Formats: sequence, C-alpha cells, structure tokens
Amino acid sequence: MTLEEMKARKKELGLSNKEIAKRSGVPLGTVQKIFGGVTEAPRMETVIALERVFRRETDGYAAGVSGSGRIDRVAEPMAAYNAGSHFPHIKKQGEYTLEDYYALPDDRRVELIDGVIYDMAAPSYEHQTISGELSYQLQDFVKKNGGKCRVLTAPFDVQLDKDNRTMVQPDIMVICDPDKVNSRGLYGAPDFIVEILSPTTAKTDMTVKLYKYMKADVREYWVVDPESRQIFVYRKKEESILLVTYTFDDAVPVGIWDGRCRVDFPEIARELDKWG
Repeated sequence: MTLEEMKARKKELGLSNKEIAKRSGVPLGTVQKIFGGVTEAPRMETVIALERVFRRETDGYAAGVSGSGRIDRVAEPMAAYNAGSHFPHIKKQGEYTLEDYYALPDDRRVELIDGVIYDMAAPSYEHQTISGELSYQLQDFVKKNGGKCRVLTAPFDVQLDKDNRTMVQPDIMVICDPDKVNSRGLYGAPDFIVEILSPTTAKTDMTVKLYKYMKADVREYWVVDPESRQIFVYRKKEESILLVTYTFDDAVPVGIWDGRCRVDFPEIARELDKWG
C-alpha cells in the first residue's frame, strides 16, 4: 500500500492522526509529518505499522486488494514463543544468540529472530504437500532454463542479518548467489522465500518475518495460506512493499524470473484434494 493510498483510506475512514498513532504504535509527531506531507519517505517499519492499521479497518485483520478485487486477510500482532527449559542457561527473550541456538538439541527445531526464540511445530500434511509440489515446480524451471540459482527447502539455516541474533529456516528459498553459501547454511538473504502458514507460525510469518525479509532485501516473499487457499506475494520497491494476492485457482508468476516461471496452484490444489 502506497502513502497516497493510505492517505485516501485515512480520509475515507475518517481516522484522526491521534487514532492512527494509537493503533499503529507510531509516534503521533511522525504520523502528523507523514500525512501532512512533511515526511515523504518514512522508514519501512513505519510504513508496515501504518499499513496494518488500514488493513484491519478493511477486513478485521488487515488487507490489500487482490488481483481479482477481493479484500485479503493478512496479519495479527507478533507473539513470541516460550523458549522453554532446553537452554543450557536461561535468558530472557531478546537476549539469545547463535551460541544458544547451536547449543539446542538436534531434534528441536526453532528459529532465532532478533534474540527471540520461536518454536516450530511439526509440519502438517497440507504443509508438506504444498512445499513438495511448489519446490518441484521451481526446481523444474531452474533445470530447464539453466542458470546458477538453486531451490532449497527447510531445514536450512539462513543467517539473514549476518549477525549473531537471527537465524531463520524458510520453508522454501531460491538462492542465486553461490558465494553466500557456507558450511553452516546461508550467510545473507535469499533472493526468493516462501513460507507456508500454520496455526503456530502465522503471526510470525505475516508480521515479524515480513519485516525482516523486506529489510534484508529479499527480492520476493510469498506467504501461502492452506486454509484460505490464498497466496500473498510481497515485493519490495524502494521503500514501499507491494502486495498482490492470488488463490489456488491461479498460475502465480515468479517475479525474480520476470514471470517466465508460473507456479501452477490448481495442480497443487488437486494434489491436496487427493487425500482431502
């Protein structure tokens, strides 16, 4: 959603700057400067916080307009998962580092984001079917068209911010720079990421990871919702985040390949329904 679109929605909904500041957590002075035209290029995290206000007002959660004109469900507020008692020395959320991450048992799958540990539940049948079919189509395109890009699936460590406070494991990723790969995983941002929603990861995927991936300059981020059978496609353009929404009735173009690759979601839906 662009600033001009938010200004139009603000006028349409009759929201005051004070109310927007209260709902978004953005300081009132910043809100006044943005909607008064003083600040023309606000920080990306500020834009995301403001967008969520207008999306909630539109559809109870928050939404952008889909390619077919529908209003789309987006996100709930962030909630961190309890780190539990598996750490050799208990810390507060926000204080954990890669040292703690690597000290965890091998059978415990978590992500570390800005010092916060997020537990990851075992994937469902729907999750695994979508992941398998989607990654197969991406890999097939790469093989048929050559190039140096590689398609990888979780678990695979991504040191997204190149620091010791964040390590994520996207469900599917495309990496086009082999120099980023090392013995422990990926050092830096993938070019393309897909996350498949589950009840335990939806909040993180739609808020925390959206912000982190866009800030890290991931070129394209897809969120696939098995329940609503929608695909939320985020692309970063300068300081704005563009959102287009598709359904499982669509062939969804992959932007990093200029739309030459289209993921056949009707085929994925047929595979899901075989055991549905």
